[in-house]
Amino acid sequence: MTGAGRSDDDGYRALHDAAAVRVVGRDALRVVGPDAASYLQGQVSQDVEALAVGSSAESLLLSPQGKVEAFVRITRTGEDIFVVDTDAGWGEAVEARLRRFKLRVKADLEPLAWVCVAIRGPGAAGSVAAGVPDDPALVLTVDWPGFAGVDLLGPAPAGDPLTWAAPSAVRCGAEAWEAARIEAGVPVNGREITEGTIAAEVGLVGRTVSFTKECFTGQELVARLDARGSKVARSLRAVVVGTPEGASGGGGRADDGIDRTEGEAETAGEEVPPVGAAVWTTDGEHLVGTLSSVARSPGLGATVALATLHRRIVPPEAVSVRWTDPDGVERGRPAEARTLPLVG
Repeated sequence: MTGAGRSDDDGYRALHDAAAVRVVGRDALRVVGPDAASYLQGQVSQDVEALAVGSSAESLLLSPQGKVEAFVRITRTGEDIFVVDTDAGWGEAVEARLRRFKLRVKADLEPLAWVCVAIRGPGAAGSVAAGVPDDPALVLTVDWPGFAGVDLLGPAPAGDPLTWAAPSAVRCGAEAWEAARIEAGVPVNGREITEGTIAAEVGLVGRTVSFTKECFTGQELVARLDARGSKVARSLRAVVVGTPEGASGGGGRADDGIDRTEGEAETAGEEVPPVGAAVWTTDGEHLVGTLSSVARSPGLGATVALATLHRRIVPPEAVSVRWTDPDGVERGRPAEARTLPLVG
């Protein structure tokens, strides 16, 4: 995590009060052919055939066992043409997964060298520039809990991609953007969504799964869990990190059982837990999860994180975050597990 400066605070405020813009990493591919709709219908969790031309929907690619292989968005751009986009770095995995089950199908898969300009905030819809050269190919409405949004995708323009957004949109730093995503509780591939993740664990069933369409790969587990009320052993939670455990300005042994010198106790308040830091019950008896995303939230004046936590944690509940720093020193901070989203 990088330090947040004035510009990040400005971007964060714009995300909540106006409109903020940022170029974000997205990989995209086109699926085209007379069998494109029927093929995707059997591969993804969303009802692709019901999409009107020009509309899009979030969806999942699942393994035959029902575990999430990728969180994607599908846009129908023609009767037999679809664009599938996903988090940066996952395009090849999505293409490979789709090709794995593509047998005797009249449809081609074509990776697209596109960019994505994302706008978030209450003024997002009115912050798309009009009449600029090299207009984006797609203008898609985005639903982040607590944040209105628009994504602009297409071949990179000759100049700055940010010209796709109106000049009034505030350019947003990486950390403020990450804080907003965490506050909204939006999972990403490779962080909250990893090998073995179940859709119900990360809150994606309602927004990505159609239970009225015919069979699709991995449907059995999703349907079975839904019939049981989506009760799972772990759930995605927000973790709001507080002051250093036991830091009182003096040296000695803190409440988390970690020895600190006087200087360490004084400076521990500036320490931020990294991705991968362990989340424990406050009694130190149970490891309940690890942090998957971390950022500073100017709005909360605290570090916010996402973690998929064991069901023994019932938010709001105090927890302890612990990690080992690069010098091999054990660190600890008190925190609170909260339900998502953190924003209304």
